[in-house]
Amino acid sequence: MSAGTSPQGARELLENMLGHLGFSFTLEEEMRGEDAVLHVRMQNPSRLIGRDGETVDDLQFLLNRMLARADEPAGRVIVDVENFRKEQEAGLLAEIREMVDRVRTAGETVELPPMNAYERRIIHQAFRDDPQVETVSPESPSRLKRIRVRPRRPSAT
Repeated sequence: MSAGTSPQGARELLENMLGHLGFSFTLEEEMRGEDAVLHVRMQNPSRLIGRDGETVDDLQFLLNRMLARADEPAGRVIVDVENFRKEQEAGLLAEIREMVDRVRTAGETVELPPMNAYERRIIHQAFRDDPQVETVSPESPSRLKRIRVRPRRPSAT
């Protein structure tokens, strides 16, 4: 969330959503940079995570949209169910680092598999300060997009 913004509104909204869906859970909050992370602790987390994380992705997307419409200050809320996001992030970065190494050695552009906004953001943040490669997302209305990783062009000075 932006500076000075509490994740309290996001927490209350998520508590209401999960409660209405009949889940028994506890929530813990964490600020990670400008992002508010809501950790959901529960029995049988697979019901909320869904196949390949699709359910928690949709829940997170919906939560962020509802907060944006409620004029909550700009910021991102990440919903992590029993450390699913943390593990997903580590696996995604390990897989992508191999492809990025190919860009470094071969000097050619690589197109990554289609990713949702959350996954693309992880990739862009992980490589934004890399002096050898840059990441580019295409402009598209599609929810799943392919990032291109290419050798970083020398900046004009």
